[in-house]
Amino acid sequence: MRRFFSHSIPNTPWRASHQWQLSPSRSLILTLGLIIFGVGDGLLIASQLGNAPWSVLAQGLSLRLDIAIGWATFLVSSAVLLLWIPFKQRPGVGTVANILVIAIAIDLTVAWTPVPENLALRIALVLLGIALVGAGSALYLTCGLGPGPRDGLMTAIHYSSGLSVARVRASIEGSVLALGWFLGGRVGIGTLAFALGIGASIALWLTLVRHLTRNTPQ
Repeated sequence: MRRFFSHSIPNTPWRASHQWQLSPSRSLILTLGLIIFGVGDGLLIASQLGNAPWSVLAQGLSLRLDIAIGWATFLVSSAVLLLWIPFKQRPGVGTVANILVIAIAIDLTVAWTPVPENLALRIALVLLGIALVGAGSALYLTCGLGPGPRDGLMTAIHYSSGLSVARVRASIEGSVLALGWFLGGRVGIGTLAFALGIGASIALWLTLVRHLTRNTPQ
């Protein structure tokens, strides 16, 4: 089974050599990946069965401030980016695009996706959402244009503290989830499904990208 789940980010033909190296094809793949990610996150929200941890926080904040969840996502991402400063972490064009594109994609998806009355269809939205977040992550991560604000904070704490990535990620997402729930964000079976399934989803899509590009000139 290990061959189906990649444990590293493949070196793709479109991967940049530095975080601000833009090209038309790379920009297209980055944007497409971030849109797919945002649509997947939006479908989880639209299912009303529980959000991904960061969207729990964004939804709680949106309820408190009476703003759209996309705007709340933008504010959360921008605030997380400011936390990079003490770690001297440098953003890339992918970091900036992550903040803007995902927020817009979430807002449009939530606005345009009706909530199904049928429970099976709502579960299908959760599963599709997890699959899309994994696919979007695989595309944008292989561009090499800089991590999103959340991933960058995770790696910065990992390198500065010496704690494992898994422990750092669990601590951050657990704290975010608790704060979002306190603010009124929706926590449910969809949240649990995301926590259990997102790692495998990203790894599976990374493996697919690796296989599709392994014979392509780098």
